[in-house]
Amino acid sequence: MWGRCAGGTRPTSFYGLVNRLPPKPPKHAEYFLAVCLLVAWLQACSPSPPPTPFIPPKAPPPTSALLPGETPLIPTFTPPPEATPSPSPTPPCTDGLAFIEDITIPDGTVVLPGASLEKGWLVQNSGSCNWDARYRLKFVGGLEMGASEQALYPARAGTQATLRISFTAPQEPGEYTTAWQAFGPDGEPFGDTIYMQIIVQ
Repeated sequence: MWGRCAGGTRPTSFYGLVNRLPPKPPKHAEYFLAVCLLVAWLQACSPSPPPTPFIPPKAPPPTSALLPGETPLIPTFTPPPEATPSPSPTPPCTDGLAFIEDITIPDGTVVLPGASLEKGWLVQNSGSCNWDARYRLKFVGGLEMGASEQALYPARAGTQATLRISFTAPQEPGEYTTAWQAFGPDGEPFGDTIYMQIIVQ
């Protein structure tokens, strides 16, 4: 019923072709393939886990190696020096002189021309400074009557002192006055002015 093909070869029948097909795989191979496909589909559809952040490794702290015979240095704590309070500056003292009374030759005393006079005044150091050799008693008015500048009598603050000056009465009759003032180390006058008043006749 089949004719010959070109070249003189006899065609193969339908049953011959079927017999030449490769054999079907066994059932268990089909099951294994189906399971693999299902697992692959589930993995593709499931959400992927978040990526793990990369944390760089920490470098170990440097260590100092000791050479043989060396002693390890132990850190020591030195407390800061305590501030020493500076002493309060001493306030400057003040000078003062208060006249109390005439010890000799009261005002208006009558004297002879050219008479030697020893005048004394009782005063008080009314300031807070002590009088020393730097303090002076200077002529400031009237007639000097032969006297000159001299040291103020040493006296501590608050104490009394007697100031004495030697004078010579003028030769001409008349009424005369001599005035004197205390001066401090700074050259400034201070206190009451002391004076002597006489009548020459």
